[in-house]
Amino acid sequence: MPKRIAFSRYGDSDVLEYLDFDVDEPKSDEVVVENKAIGINYIDTYIRSGLYPVKTLPSGLGSEAAGIVTHIGDNVTDFKVGDRVAYAQASLGAYSQYHLVNENILVKLPDEVTFEQAAASMLKGLTVYYLLTQTYPLKQNEIFLFHAAAGGVGSIACQWSKIIGAKMIATAGSDEKISIAKKNGAWQGINYNVENVVERVLALTKQQKVNVVYDSIGKNMWIKSLDCLKRRGLMVSFGNSSGPVTDVNLAILNQKGSLYVTRPSLASYITNKTELNIAANEFFSYVAKGAIDITIREQQKFALKDAATAHKIIQSRKTIGPSLLIP
Repeated sequence: MPKRIAFSRYGDSDVLEYLDFDVDEPKSDEVVVENKAIGINYIDTYIRSGLYPVKTLPSGLGSEAAGIVTHIGDNVTDFKVGDRVAYAQASLGAYSQYHLVNENILVKLPDEVTFEQAAASMLKGLTVYYLLTQTYPLKQNEIFLFHAAAGGVGSIACQWSKIIGAKMIATAGSDEKISIAKKNGAWQGINYNVENVVERVLALTKQQKVNVVYDSIGKNMWIKSLDCLKRRGLMVSFGNSSGPVTDVNLAILNQKGSLYVTRPSLASYITNKTELNIAANEFFSYVAKGAIDITIREQQKFALKDAATAHKIIQSRKTIGPSLLIP
């Protein structure tokens, strides 16, 4: 019988259960995807913990995977049984052997891109696409700051910034992770556990600071990030790995130079099939030709039944690059 991961209450990773389930017949605009690899994203831990609550419990988990179409709804025309596909914005439940997916959030996978590469990177790649090309379109030779640059999103951002020709100042929590970020294309690196981030940014920019900071860390980097921005600079807060930024005093933005702040999400940037195809085609074209390398460490591939263990390791911040569940 097919298996999936679900949770009936919010909490630590031990609330995740490995259960039998029945696969429903697809509706007219849906397909059934047999997942071959499943992406694990930090947002999954927010949902599981209740930081981002679901509408009802019990609930499945995960929104990203890659696999093969096994059944299609009556009105589906863009896909057929046997197609290699990937998705990153599905309804919760991708932590499963099979998943029902609306055809409007599904893309065909180039032959040159493996299931593991796609599942490990699609959500992250689409995120980097909107961050670097739409939220703030980076320019060639522009210096910018990107926190947690050795993580799943950060590793892709390093490589994409190199394609653009922009100069990333990458932060990470260890010298090893800084080395990885530089190998991936970062211009300079800052170990935020031993170095003063603001002082180093000032030194690297000759006291000029940067136009934009991309921050997925949240609470622990909020003020530091603002202090790295030029007058009227943009703070892009897109994650909360150290906890959410709360009780913000808007006067701080005025005091630090009439700064701008945005809290973007993928759902606000990719809202239809056309936007999805444009973003996915650009990203997967880079992966297919090797301009963006998606490498998954063997120790970061987990069996589906070990999802709880995977969450513990991800939240320990000991991972480098993407992690996967394998059904």
